[in-house]
Amino acid sequence: MAKFINPFTDVGFKRVFGQEISKPLILDFLNNLLLGEEHITDITFLDKEQPALYEDDRSLVYDIYCETDSGKKVIVEMQNKTQPYFKDRSIYYTSEAIARQGERGSMWNYDIAAVYLVAFLNFCPMDFERKFRTDVMLADRESKARFSDKVRMTFMQLPLFRKEADECVNEFERWIYVLKN
Repeated sequence: MAKFINPFTDVGFKRVFGQEISKPLILDFLNNLLLGEEHITDITFLDKEQPALYEDDRSLVYDIYCETDSGKKVIVEMQNKTQPYFKDRSIYYTSEAIARQGERGSMWNYDIAAVYLVAFLNFCPMDFERKFRTDVMLADRESKARFSDKVRMTFMQLPLFRKEADECVNEFERWIYVLKN
């Protein structure tokens, strides 16, 4: 009997994308996600479990946490079920990844590495626009000009991706099709 891995479960997602042996898969996916913007040649998996920064704080656990060859931090999350405040959680996760780059002392260097969050949502949050992919960045409200490239969040609402295999026009769409089917 053949065994299949469900990539929408916590264990399945980490098995498909979060192991050293699967590094070529996550590299290919990220490069297709960021096509035309950046090319990642290597990643290093980082500890997914981040201890609390302060005594009364709580720790957090990313599904996948890695660093690119250029030093950028990448958080990849698979959320299978509706979760209230997912936007807030995403902001918290990226903020924590930035805060953990700091060093104690008076001479802290504020030249932080960029943090990308990539979230697969197997549901459609009520407070999101009804579109498959949403890319969030820091930008000026009036001119829409990018303010900083240090924070980026990409959300993919998988139920809104309805293409069949023969309708996929690029590798990124083929990735999403394979994950869903």
